[in-house]
Order: sequence, then C-alpha cells, then structure tokens
Amino acid sequence: MPAEAAEPARTRLRAAAEDLDDQRVAALVLDLAAEAGVIAAWEQVCRPLLATTRGDNAAGIAVAGALAEGTRVGLDAFRRDPGRPLPSAGVLLAGAEHETCCLGLHALAAALRERGRGCLHLGPALPWTALASAVARARPRVVVLWSQSPATGRAHRLVRFRRDFPGVRVHAAGPGWTEPAPPFPPRLTSLGEATAACLAG
Repeated sequence: MPAEAAEPARTRLRAAAEDLDDQRVAALVLDLAAEAGVIAAWEQVCRPLLATTRGDNAAGIAVAGALAEGTRVGLDAFRRDPGRPLPSAGVLLAGAEHETCCLGLHALAAALRERGRGCLHLGPALPWTALASAVARARPRVVVLWSQSPATGRAHRLVRFRRDFPGVRVHAAGPGWTEPAPPFPPRLTSLGEATAACLAG
C-alpha cells in the first residue's frame, strides 16, 4: 500500500474511534483488508494506529477500546463464512497464559483465510495446561503463541513446551517475549513472517 494511501486510512480509522463508533471502525477495517490485503492493512494502518492510541485518561481509554474492538470485529468478519468453515490446516493460534491482548492473532487468522487456509484459534489467556491438552487433541503442525507484555512472555515456558511436543513447530509472536536462550526459533515480528510460518511445510 502506498504511503499516501495509508495515512488517509489511518485518519479515517482514528476519526471513527474518536467518535466511539466501533461499528464504523469495523467496516473500515473490513473494506481496507478487501482493498489492500490483510497484511498491508494491518502493518501499515491498524498496527501503527493501535500503537499510538494511548489510553492516558478516561476519554483516551474509551477511544482505544473502540479502536481495538472495531479492529477485532473487522478482522474476524473478513472472508468468514460460518456455514463453510475452512480446514484448520494444522495451525493453532493462542494467547499466552494471562495475556488478554491478542489482536495480532486475529490479523493472522484473517491473513490465513485470505489465502484459503483456516486455523484453530483458541483466543487469549490460554493456560499452559490447556494449550498442552489442545495440542494433544488437535495435533497441529504449527502453534503460534502471542504475548503482548513481558509479564506473559515467559520464554522458558515456551522452551519447555517445545521440548514436550518435539513434532510441533512452536513460534513466539508479539512484542512481549523475553529474549530466549538458543536453540530457539526467532520471534515472529511481522504479520508477513507469521503468515509464512503458518503456511510453510
């Protein structure tokens, strides 16, 4: 997406959020994903705007909430047909234990649907025991675990989890992960990287 198109898109989203119109935010995100593609919409518009929308006071918290919720709804609606679900294709997405902010996973699920692939998305704050149970039952080939904050990005737990499931490619995504000790796959730092990791193999 050209820079000259990204800035007006951010302006429209910001205005909708400042009006506390989460439905308009969702519609704008949905249209943007359809026009520019999910990865461009997320990396050039949604992610930068979310990062700079601070809830420093009561009004700001409400604006940030409208932006986040509208973005989530727009991403979740993109190419989703509950009557014709896509196969999960061996991909499991989840938020790390106690992690409540996982918008990046909604973007990843939308990017996979854009490519005709589904996933098993278990949402935020999944306890490690529940993740282990889900992996044992669903037998995914790829797991992407999101952490937004260092309080939830426990790399040693991820290393242990990988050791318990050696046949599964387990990826850390999001800014919260502390620097892990080798051997460890590098943290996924962009939606493009995460999408490619899920589609590989």
